[in-house]
Amino acid sequence: MSKAKQNIELWDIYSEDRQKKGKLHERGLPMKEGDYHLVIHVWVETQDGLVLLSKRHENKPNGGMWEYTGGSALAGEESIDAAVREVAEEVGINLEKYSGTLIGTTFRKNSINDFWKFIIPSSDICLTLQEEEVIDAKWVNQQQYEEMQNKNLIVKGLINMFEYKK
Repeated sequence: MSKAKQNIELWDIYSEDRQKKGKLHERGLPMKEGDYHLVIHVWVETQDGLVLLSKRHENKPNGGMWEYTGGSALAGEESIDAAVREVAEEVGINLEKYSGTLIGTTFRKNSINDFWKFIIPSSDICLTLQEEEVIDAKWVNQQQYEEMQNKNLIVKGLINMFEYKK
């Protein structure tokens, strides 16, 4: 099998009411109107209020911008499982899926976007960055996050999850 064929990423196709249509979509191909795929965004926060941001690889859309971890759910994958997988792949943190909280869902042109929040004990952990996705990562407090947002260093359109603190 060629290397190109090995790297094909398939997504489940959903209707607007989040029902699987029983079809798959290949990443990179245009999606049909009325078809959606599931995208997750993961806010990892320490018990003392620091949040993990990662800097997107320059070759990715929004390259060089900061964001929280995220990506598309793979075919057959539930939202929470995609959240746990993406964080493990991109920054090397193994989260327990039972500790995640779904904060909200938004719709974009062809995507259903789930926003997850995980609280971990400490930022004193070793991060392992996925070279082709992430070029840097850091822990920030709310003030630092908002300063970065004001300087347009954070990907536009992300929900500021500090607003959802309980």
